[in-house]
Amino acid sequence: MVARHDQTTDPVLLDGLLQARRGTAFFARKLNELADADLDGASLLPGWTRRHVVSHVGYNARAIARLVEWAATGVETPMYPSVEVRNHEIAFGATLSPIALRNLFDHSAIHLNVEWRDLPADSWHHKVKTIQGRVVPAEETVWMRTREVWVHAVDLDNGASFTDIPAPVLARLLQDITGAWSTRGTDKDLVVEVTDQSSAMVFGDTDSASPLTVSGPLAAVTRWATGRGTAGVAGHRSGDSAGPVPAAPAWI
Repeated sequence: MVARHDQTTDPVLLDGLLQARRGTAFFARKLNELADADLDGASLLPGWTRRHVVSHVGYNARAIARLVEWAATGVETPMYPSVEVRNHEIAFGATLSPIALRNLFDHSAIHLNVEWRDLPADSWHHKVKTIQGRVVPAEETVWMRTREVWVHAVDLDNGASFTDIPAPVLARLLQDITGAWSTRGTDKDLVVEVTDQSSAMVFGDTDSASPLTVSGPLAAVTRWATGRGTAGVAGHRSGDSAGPVPAAPAWI
């Protein structure tokens, strides 16, 4: 049988698909390292067990696949009927047997990958709508999935860390987060500085007369920006010595 390949030839999109697939494989590896009993343990997300994380990532693949189907057919197919349905779905998935929960992740990931692979090249620009109501081209679904699998692999609390996430993924995630803060106006007097990259990476309220600067390596700063701890970052106000690192503003 002849192998089937992505129909798109766009090198940027193909690179994005590669990062999403690598993230899926990484999540799968961290999940498969867990024994069934370990799924009942706490994740790094408050109030969620590892079961909730796996359920969320599995159903997220199905939801994103619906958007890809929308782009392919032109028939509006929302990610979820409502936020309430999404939350109920995650809670239900967390009650599945270990084998059913693992199958949910595996099968949904394969389904999404097939939908991406078979999407005609010209359909990637078709518009779809996210659960937040944003109208985006179908190619945005690749990034939506990329950040889910990489970040939630860390949330499984099974040895993964933000240092395992590729730098291009971290950089785009940090840009997304700081962009959301700027749009909402929640970054007043806050400057974020990455210290370990060859090109300067500075975000936030850079016009502030007395900014509070949070700085550190890309992985540590992105971890902080997602609300997952302050390890590895430092905080200081202009002219002052180092002080406590503030909690990052909400980004979702």
